[in-house]
Amino acid sequence: MPVVVDAAWLADHPEVVLCDVRWYLDGRDGRTAYLSGHLPGAVFVDLDAHLAAPASVEGGRHPLPAPEVFAEGMRAAGISDDSVVVGYDDAGGAVAGRLVWLLRALGVDAAVLDGGLAAWRGPLAEGPEDAPARGDFTARPWAPADLATIDDACTAPLVLDARAPERYRGETEPVDARAGHIPGALSAFFGDNLNPDKTFRSPAELRRRFAALGVTDATDVVCYCGSGVNACHNLIALEHAGLGRGRLYPGSWSQYAATERPAATGPEPGGRPAIDPHGVTH
Repeated sequence: MPVVVDAAWLADHPEVVLCDVRWYLDGRDGRTAYLSGHLPGAVFVDLDAHLAAPASVEGGRHPLPAPEVFAEGMRAAGISDDSVVVGYDDAGGAVAGRLVWLLRALGVDAAVLDGGLAAWRGPLAEGPEDAPARGDFTARPWAPADLATIDDACTAPLVLDARAPERYRGETEPVDARAGHIPGALSAFFGDNLNPDKTFRSPAELRRRFAALGVTDATDVVCYCGSGVNACHNLIALEHAGLGRGRLYPGSWSQYAATERPAATGPEPGGRPAIDPHGVTH
């Protein structure tokens, strides 16, 4: 299953479970947007309800959901263990990528719709869809190999920060405890994975983008953002580029910024402090 598919592929695969995963940092309601116009047959998947655990100081703004919570959300959406799922939003996959990454991490075929809502040339449906038949989705734990801890984010060979450059540089911080970035992390704004029409850049272009950041193999790459959502976009772009699978730091900056660990500011990665086996920086 490719990690990114276009509208023509979607039209040729009527068996797909199509998921609308719109969510907005500015407080707009994704479900309201869905009801006002969505791809025909799409079911709404709520990021806060089923793709994340409740926010906390210790875990960040969008911790990974408990396996049973995620599984229940998938069942309600009509998704089974053997389903083929396509997720979309209106932000180039910035939010839908979270659903797709979580499903693929569990071995379920899933992809982001390239271009999202705007890629669909037919009429949109309004109002709710009929509830789908419940899926048969098995709750299973998240694999440690797919995840990075806060210490991993401080020590991995390549750490990519998916936030906007001004947040990376520490010039502004609209939601989290303090500004800056994890020392040693490189700025890799997820929006730079996209063309102006919010479709993904070609695999060759993405390989060049990541090569400029020193990435030729995603195996040792850790991705983070503000809360672990947009970071999934970089992970999907890495896979779309043919570079393999990296790891997600789920707590991301929202978790890190709430600790006393040092932060770097400015356009450079900044030096890494020493970390002892107990996670204490010096």
